[in-house]
Amino acid sequence: MNLRTPTHIRKLAVLVCSFMLVLAGCGNGAQQGIVEGKVNVVTSFYPIYYMVNEIGGEHVNAINLIPAGVEPHDWTPKSRDLQNASKSQLLMVNGAGFEGWLDDFVKGLDSTSTIKTIEVSKGVALIEADGAHEESADHAHEEGHEDGDAEGHEHDHDHGSTDPHTWVSPKSALVMAKNVKDALVQEDAAHQAEYESNYEKLKSKLEAIDAKYEESLKNVKHRDIVVSHHAFGYLSRDYGLTQHAIMGITPDAEPRAQDLLRLSKLVQEKGLKYVFFEELVSDQLAKTLASEAKADILVLSPLEGLTKEQADAGDNYLTLMERNLQNLLLALQ
Repeated sequence: MNLRTPTHIRKLAVLVCSFMLVLAGCGNGAQQGIVEGKVNVVTSFYPIYYMVNEIGGEHVNAINLIPAGVEPHDWTPKSRDLQNASKSQLLMVNGAGFEGWLDDFVKGLDSTSTIKTIEVSKGVALIEADGAHEESADHAHEEGHEDGDAEGHEHDHDHGSTDPHTWVSPKSALVMAKNVKDALVQEDAAHQAEYESNYEKLKSKLEAIDAKYEESLKNVKHRDIVVSHHAFGYLSRDYGLTQHAIMGITPDAEPRAQDLLRLSKLVQEKGLKYVFFEELVSDQLAKTLASEAKADILVLSPLEGLTKEQADAGDNYLTLMERNLQNLLLALQ
């Protein structure tokens, strides 16, 4: 029996699925072309796409670059993406180093392109990935791990020294939504009233879930979360939690065996019941750690995108935020 065959089959299935999703334009809702008479906005990944649609409404055509089921760190631009962006008015990205492909992407646009690049994380107080914000960082560096730690500080890849995962916290999302609105108003002042009205509706929803996070998490029994990769720094900082990550800033930053052993000990010592995993990357390390620590696994989404199943079920950025809160409450009780 060829033991490699299942892996090949899985890879082929993923490729076929991704191809079909691109053709269908489903999941993260990507439209596949320019629409004349509207403001065409290319978004780098799902949370920004969601905000642009909510605020832009009928006056905006949002084109999301990353299809459903694809982890943003694994994505690379295609010629179709460059063609659409070259004809669009706005390119909205997270910034803070998240889009490592951005410089090359902009250089690849048509020389006649007038697209403006907007970093929607501007104004969020950024977290340095070197652990400077101790309230939201794994404290492994305090425990004598001089050669690197479970956060993968030596594996920061394209993100440099900044944690780019701003959008995972409702507080950051409020800043980002205003930046989206401001960019749309500046580009299309004729429809400012509609953009302002739509923004106020989204702002109210984000403020409501922010308040719910504040109230629900202030008195939980535990304040430590063990997660797949170091994507929850802003959530942890804003709501008084401490994350301990199996992998680094990018989910392909491999941990060392001693990191897993240390995290297993931490889970047991603190009496944690769950190890969190995320749906767009493999759950094998989380399962291994949970088994070693005699804990269960539970989803905590980094909100980077929808799976096809979530898209088909009508989930969106806010419903995933709500589900994250419910799972946090289950794990931290």
